[in-house]
Amino acid sequence: MNHDTIQPAAAGQALQNTAGPAVQNAAARIRDRAASIRDVIRYIDRFRDALLVIYLDGKLLDQGVFLSHIKDIGLLHRAGLRIILVPGAAVRIDDILSRSGIPWRTRDGCRVTDAEAMPLIKMAAFDVSNQVMTALAGEKVPALIGNWVRARGRGIIGGYDWGTVGDIDKVDAASLGKVLEDGFIPIFPCIGWSIAGRPYNISSTMLAEKIACHLNADKLFYLVPGAAITAERFVIPEGLSLSAEDTVPALSLDELDAFLQTNFPSVNAGGKAPASTERSIHSAYSSPVDREKMHELLTIARRACSSGVSRVHILDGSMEGTLPCEIFSDFGSGTMIYVRDYGRIRDMESDDIPAVLTLMQPFVEKGILLPRSKESLGDQLSHYVVYELDGAIRASAALIPYSDGQMEIAGIAVDRSCSSLGIGPKLVEFLIARARRSGARDIFLLTTQTSDWFESMGFRLSSIASLPEQRKAIWTPERGSVVYRLAE
Repeated sequence: MNHDTIQPAAAGQALQNTAGPAVQNAAARIRDRAASIRDVIRYIDRFRDALLVIYLDGKLLDQGVFLSHIKDIGLLHRAGLRIILVPGAAVRIDDILSRSGIPWRTRDGCRVTDAEAMPLIKMAAFDVSNQVMTALAGEKVPALIGNWVRARGRGIIGGYDWGTVGDIDKVDAASLGKVLEDGFIPIFPCIGWSIAGRPYNISSTMLAEKIACHLNADKLFYLVPGAAITAERFVIPEGLSLSAEDTVPALSLDELDAFLQTNFPSVNAGGKAPASTERSIHSAYSSPVDREKMHELLTIARRACSSGVSRVHILDGSMEGTLPCEIFSDFGSGTMIYVRDYGRIRDMESDDIPAVLTLMQPFVEKGILLPRSKESLGDQLSHYVVYELDGAIRASAALIPYSDGQMEIAGIAVDRSCSSLGIGPKLVEFLIARARRSGARDIFLLTTQTSDWFESMGFRLSSIASLPEQRKAIWTPERGSVVYRLAE
């Protein structure tokens, strides 16, 4: 969303579109492709040498998309990212134990068995890890399977015998550092060993979490088929934005708490969900297992972020290319849970001016904004704010004061790729709050093509005569901008 403000240097200027429609469309396509390429380069530079822990759900291993994920992991490895893999072995363990007639039970996301099951569990876990290592070898990516986890038996708690379930005591960070430095991808079977060498079964999802926390990983990924947070599948709390694909692209920890309370109230608050909420939740899932899995992943994400992992990503593993899309674009392909510094409004700096000019250009071409120059933005630098999303400038706006106490909200421009995320309203609300703190007598704006949008935010049609004299002097009838004023 954006509107026009005529700067003094631009008064009387007319927008000139000398190129034909075909040339303009080609230029727009090239600009969009270039923006995507710049994003990839920016993220490669940002995450070079970053440590990624990736959980691969066991259901993926027998699907065609598995090799596509392996290929992408190889590309990430060659791009300089350090990767640790934790393949889920639950499907393989289920199969082996069932064929062997060995029973098990599940509690709190852990498989509970007697000691007789442990050799088969260990065999299945290493079989899955070998499958992943073989696939990586096909991409000429070196990998190692190792026993880097020291564990202890959970024992008997409150009279309940946890059998072969283990808890992680330590991750051998020194050995892993050497493995990563030598260019290998470590692969973790879901097995931990005691000091005495006894093996214990560890939940793979929790193993990935603990590894990420122990090693202070930059990112933790969960690739799970069907793990998509969409408006169709969940109740989306008020204030959360959706991507163009109707998914929740990112959740801060506070937003995650609100999401969990809304969608899993009986689990998180000890109460019963309202009937309407329950219908929305249960109609979204094919079985209770799906619901439990999503709650498990979101709870893990919260714990990991609270324990020092900056970002946790939950991806639909059935989608090809979801890993590079999630890493090398602002909105990715899944849902990112983050601690801080993902999206923020801040004052514009001189180094931001080229990015803001690029951001405004499509709206200049459409006649929505008047042209700005580097010099005019520099002269009004103190009036502008930008919305920075993961290090990139995705929106800008200005608050211009006048001598009679009125203030103008001006030059709003939001990157088209962010148009569904509610950034425009956030900028306007931010500037309204700033104007009020500054004691503004009145807040107005001028627009040619976005009247409906501003009306929805509480602005009402006003007159040119109500403008400050300084602003009225540079208004032109040729442009025909109309005045909207914030209703009190």
